[in-house]
Amino acid sequence: MNHIHQLFNESKKNESLLIYETKKCILPQLVMAIYIFFLVKGILYLFITSGTLFFLTKVLGKFTCYLVSSLLCRRVGAMEAKKCNAGVGNTMDKVNFILKNLNSDILGNIFKRVDIFESNLAVSRFTEAWKKASNDEPVWQTLDFSMLKSDFVKTLTKPYVWVHSRSDASLSNLLFVALNLSQGNVKTLIFHYNLFLTNEQFIYTATRCPLVRRLVFVSWNCVKKIGIITAIRMWKDLVSMTMPNIRNPEYVFYEISMHCKNFRELKVMGCVDVHFASSLVRYLPNLKVLSLRCSGLSKEALILILDELKHLEVLNISHSCYVELKQNPRDGYKYSSDIDPIIIDKASRLREFHTCMKESCIMCKRTRDDDGYPRWYKYEEGIWKQDEVSSLAL
Repeated sequence: MNHIHQLFNESKKNESLLIYETKKCILPQLVMAIYIFFLVKGILYLFITSGTLFFLTKVLGKFTCYLVSSLLCRRVGAMEAKKCNAGVGNTMDKVNFILKNLNSDILGNIFKRVDIFESNLAVSRFTEAWKKASNDEPVWQTLDFSMLKSDFVKTLTKPYVWVHSRSDASLSNLLFVALNLSQGNVKTLIFHYNLFLTNEQFIYTATRCPLVRRLVFVSWNCVKKIGIITAIRMWKDLVSMTMPNIRNPEYVFYEISMHCKNFRELKVMGCVDVHFASSLVRYLPNLKVLSLRCSGLSKEALILILDELKHLEVLNISHSCYVELKQNPRDGYKYSSDIDPIIIDKASRLREFHTCMKESCIMCKRTRDDDGYPRWYKYEEGIWKQDEVSSLAL
């Protein structure tokens, strides 16, 4: 601990020294450059036209910025060289010495607490000891992007979102760093519900993570059908998946049935109708765990699931609501919370049947108010990760 405190004090001292040297040696040159800029601009104003003056002023401004930045870089470089020659730069040597002599288990625990989204520079400057710890398989079994959101705007046409190019570029860089360090050891992939991967990013992730057993990914807007198919075919060991409700789920369930022989857990976020349920029972008859929490459900779909999924052991419909057409279809849908006695009877064979459709329940009310598709962004951060089934909660 004394070593660490000493390193911290030295780093603060070096930081103060850098600020002092900057003020002392660079500021006078900066002031002089700005003074020359305005002096030359004033002279030009006396002799040339306004249009030419505007053009030359821009050129002069860029030259001044280049001059100032050059002075800054040259001065900082000289200061760094001076510190190294004087022996002040021994701090990193001491840090490297400590890291190289730490137990690999301790390094692994430290690395688990490093947030790669806040320290890209730190990741790129890892010592050999850090790299050794990062290559430890248990460290990289879970790659959690559940705190990272895309910078996007909703649109009225497909894919119904527009993602800023800078957001895409940042995500690509993070995926590149994380997946290279993981060396193919990732078994759990978790993405925020507002993190929109492109088709290329999703396929790249699947290619670099062939051992994935669990996928939590509900924002499929920018991923094409071929991207989903390609990924599923690579994930032979896939056991669990959290997905959105999509219009045509047949191809997803078909690919899982053909290539993921150990698949047994599914969580669907969104409304589930008879068409969705029919595809599910047709291609995944051996499913054991199903969560439809906070969803709009069709009673017919739920009865079909309970009748046809003979191996189902756990079903979660907590905070969901039943969606039915009103007597006059033009009036839209009605949302009810009363559990049908037939469903209760059919679910009695299950090992676990989770339900909550109380009028007084806040989460149940939110599902009804949002027409069976909760707008998670309106509620507490991270509430979308919850699930009454422990193996599906985050």
